[in-house]
Amino acid sequence: MMDFQSSTELNEVPQMLPPPPGTFVDREELIQHVGDFAITQGYVVTIKQSKRDRVVVLGCDRGGVYRNRRKPVDESSADNMRRRKTGSRLTNCPFEAVGKKDDGLWILTIKNGTHNHEPLKDISEHPSARRFTEREVLLIKEMTEAGLKPRQILKRLRQSNPELLSTPKHVYNVKAKLRQGNISVRNFKSLRPQKTAVRNNYQSVMEPSWRQRDPPRVPNLIGGRFVDSQSFTSIDVLNPATQLVVSQVPLTTHEEFRAAVFAAKRAFLSWRNTPVMTRQRIMFKFQELIHRDMDKLAMNITSEHGKTLKDAYDEVLRGLEVVEYACGVATLQIGEFVSNASNGVDTYTIREPLGVCAGICSFDFPAMIPLWMFPIAITCGNTFILKPSEKDPGAAIILAELAVEAGLPNGVLNIVHGSNDIVNAICDDDDIKAISFVGPNSAGAYVYARASAKGKRIQCNIGAKNHVVVLPDACTDATVNTLVAAGFGAGQKCMAFSTVVFVGGLTPWEDKLLERAKAIQVTAGTEPDADLGPVITKQAKERICRLIQTDFESGARLLLDGRNILVPGYEHGNFIGPTILSDVTVNMECYKEELLGPVLLCMQAESIDKAIEIVNRNRYGNGASIFTMSAVAARKFQTETEVGQVGINVPVSVLPLSSSFTSSKPCFAGDLNFDGKAGMQFYTQIKTVTQQWKDLQSNDFSSMQLPTSNSDVESLQMPSS
Repeated sequence: MMDFQSSTELNEVPQMLPPPPGTFVDREELIQHVGDFAITQGYVVTIKQSKRDRVVVLGCDRGGVYRNRRKPVDESSADNMRRRKTGSRLTNCPFEAVGKKDDGLWILTIKNGTHNHEPLKDISEHPSARRFTEREVLLIKEMTEAGLKPRQILKRLRQSNPELLSTPKHVYNVKAKLRQGNISVRNFKSLRPQKTAVRNNYQSVMEPSWRQRDPPRVPNLIGGRFVDSQSFTSIDVLNPATQLVVSQVPLTTHEEFRAAVFAAKRAFLSWRNTPVMTRQRIMFKFQELIHRDMDKLAMNITSEHGKTLKDAYDEVLRGLEVVEYACGVATLQIGEFVSNASNGVDTYTIREPLGVCAGICSFDFPAMIPLWMFPIAITCGNTFILKPSEKDPGAAIILAELAVEAGLPNGVLNIVHGSNDIVNAICDDDDIKAISFVGPNSAGAYVYARASAKGKRIQCNIGAKNHVVVLPDACTDATVNTLVAAGFGAGQKCMAFSTVVFVGGLTPWEDKLLERAKAIQVTAGTEPDADLGPVITKQAKERICRLIQTDFESGARLLLDGRNILVPGYEHGNFIGPTILSDVTVNMECYKEELLGPVLLCMQAESIDKAIEIVNRNRYGNGASIFTMSAVAARKFQTETEVGQVGINVPVSVLPLSSSFTSSKPCFAGDLNFDGKAGMQFYTQIKTVTQQWKDLQSNDFSSMQLPTSNSDVESLQMPSS
């Protein structure tokens, strides 16, 4: 029994964990990271040694706890208390953290993570808590100018902050700094009293406060820190299947947006000079962490977007391919070299990052679209500001957490939230050099015009109406399976098949198409047998139903109506079952508008030429596919269709790893596309360098002239005899 009690007492000794290692842009951010973490554990760090440009050694400020070297005595009297203090000294804590600069980044390692004292139960016990906040310093400045004495100032400050531990001497010190024109102070907000500072593991220590709310309020990522927005306005993110609130998205304030831009601009100076191999190593780690947390990402996508878990996994894997491609960006950034372009002159080109870039995302791929953008951008040496869709921002936040865990320095990736105001701020900010946008046609045209007017580099994927042409000789079962999977299973995707043009008529295909469509299981995306989930919002469902009704009244034939489907257990969900409209014409609303829902439009054409004409006349040109057994017809379709992507017996979204996502105007606005080699070219700019190395004599003025190839030829001509 005694042994059990003693072991229990040992287990109850509070444990103070060392800060998790990481990589930082500069020395100050590393120190701030260690200091903030130490406060959560009940100790305060101090700088023990510092070689400013190479290394900094951080130690524990001993926690303010005294160690008694005398024998235990009765401490009930004041005399005994004074005797105990005179015979004691502050403990010498062995804790030590080392930050070293390597390849342009500061790397934190823990040399000794143990402590020989108890944690502070109240951080105000430590002398550091006697510092003033920024607001208090400004008040001291105002009261000093009004002629108040230090004791009077202190008395007034304690009226608003009764727990203030500072003395008149501290006020004198602040006044001395003010006389020197220095009003900046260290802000010790994190040193305020806490009930307990002891945690048992890293996971509980690092659990962000925003996740502990119910519902969680999605944070901004600014300068490497996930911070709650000061905005009082937020948007509810609803589960499309249950209508329960998953999280809340704040409308980022203008000041917070400017802070994110400043953090990105500041980080760019160091990040662009970080060796490309170091940047690639971070991407390799990022790739590994995405694999580790794929279940978490897929579940978040399903709960916020509504797509099935299988579709969510596929989306993450497609985005992961871009990360894998970014891991080899060093070979893509190789420039060109021309030796002896002129007499003794060499010319070469190098690719350099642009600076601060931004991405504006749509809701249909909450993980893949961000992965289209920031991995290649930051691996090329840029810093990035990402604005996820306010309808499903959770996946972007998870990816940002993984990027930070992978060692991405503070400020390289930043996240802000909002709607029109933030989009306008991104377009107008002079520090942002390039913008990537994915979204609806009207918004994309607006962003392209506004950003271009500011001289920014921009790429916009806008709108989508993908066609598939089916010839009579196509394989029946394989074609129908693909139409159902890529038309209905794709659901809310910009690359879904929304229009099928049957050459020779629909009749031979109608029965099989209806049979397969009716077999699709419609339920919540988290259900194991789900083939099709809900659309993202009630407004989206109402819009799709309205367009279906409009075309039905205009003469379209409704072969399968999924508007009134009822899903047991999810009666409040935004469900639309598979819907098939036939006899659709090019003048109908469903055909002219982007649906983003499980609606298949069936058209008919007399010949392949008429089918190609229908495809080319549509203003949305993401892609088109043809299903046929004729190589001649496939080649004709490949050559004559005016779209960015062509599929032959495959859906248009099947892209090889090294190719770029392409679209034709006006479905795409800009010169360079997103992923692949074009993505690297978009996020970099070419610099041409011409160099000449030779001794220049003071009287040789000809060598100072601009060299040309003609002058070299003339110098080689022999004088006539």
